[in-house]
Amino acid sequence: MELFSWEINTTIIAGSCLWCLALYICLANLRESIIDKLDHWFNFAQRFLYTSDAEFKRTRKDKESQNAFLASFMSIIPFLIIGIIANWLVELTLGRNWSISIGILACISSAVYDLGRRDSQG
Repeated sequence: MELFSWEINTTIIAGSCLWCLALYICLANLRESIIDKLDHWFNFAQRFLYTSDAEFKRTRKDKESQNAFLASFMSIIPFLIIGIIANWLVELTLGRNWSISIGILACISSAVYDLGRRDSQG
């Protein structure tokens, strides 16, 4: 008798991650905005954990670097949620067979768009 029977669907995971990557590359302004806001919030929240100004100033540079890393890492979450929704919509309309193919196409298209966007910025 099985207590927990989980079937992991790798197509859903791969398709969602491909859409997440495509959206993360394509929406650079939104990505940078999310990273900046999270970094600002982490630094603000970190300040209240210290009771003395001397201790805060001594470890400030290290904590700001750590907060920048965490903000960059946490900025993936909204794109992953939107990627899951986009993959679900592709599976709903075109079927499960197309989810990875459309995800790869979205990644390539967004990468070409981002290269053109960076080239036009100089």
